[in-house]
Amino acid sequence: MVELVTGHANKAHATAEQAAGLNAGILGLDDYVLDVHDKLKITVVSANKVTIGTGELVMQGRHVSQGTPEDLIVTNGSQGQKRNDLIVCRYAKGSQNIESAKLVVVRGTPTTGTPTDPAVNTTSPLDGGTTYDMPLYRIPLDGITIGAPVALFNVLKPMSDVWDSLTPVTGQVRMPYSDRYITLVRVGRIVTACAYITLTSNFTQVSNTSVNETIPKGFRPSGDSRAVMRGTDNSGAISFYLYGTPEGKMVLNGTGYTSRFVGISGCWITA
Repeated sequence: MVELVTGHANKAHATAEQAAGLNAGILGLDDYVLDVHDKLKITVVSANKVTIGTGELVMQGRHVSQGTPEDLIVTNGSQGQKRNDLIVCRYAKGSQNIESAKLVVVRGTPTTGTPTDPAVNTTSPLDGGTTYDMPLYRIPLDGITIGAPVALFNVLKPMSDVWDSLTPVTGQVRMPYSDRYITLVRVGRIVTACAYITLTSNFTQVSNTSVNETIPKGFRPSGDSRAVMRGTDNSGAISFYLYGTPEGKMVLNGTGYTSRFVGISGCWITA
């Protein structure tokens, strides 16, 4: 039967299950730490104690708040053995359907070999699970020494960041051997380049020639890619490539002639 949740029904009727379903439908079925407060930052205090900072998280649609920092005890390690512990946020549904959440250290199995993470509860409360664990950190122990904690969660960025990532940003870079500019448009991490311009000087069969013009910051390619811009005219007599590096430097390859109209296009991923 259909029920109006966000409406006055003259009785208490909105449930936590309905709120969780709405959160999961909007945010997705993954678990996230929200981008506020300390984002549950971890601090190693001693060989057997860590502190989890303030923050907010959403696990399977359930919103959990950490209003003040909390200390957690890690069981001491053993000489000559390694172990992985996990810090999790544990959801539980008990008798009379009373629900709760708390931070828990799940102890791993000591070994002289390569340690593995301990098992956690993975049945979602959305699927009827009564205990569910959201892993936050892996705590590696080598002997009695606590290693650097490893974050296991994703931070969910706010809608303002999503809006910014979808808003086009424009820029330009001057075309070598020309007094015209190539238009650059960035949406998120994708940059497109386009222009229809004339050249003011000849260049013939240049090969990996460095030019003075540079790609402006914010439009430069990521470290594992290059900006590639191709120029050509209808006759095919002009054909060249511009390669851009993550530092913004460009090199030119190909041929171009004075006063010829050329179309330029390109696309790449920024850092």
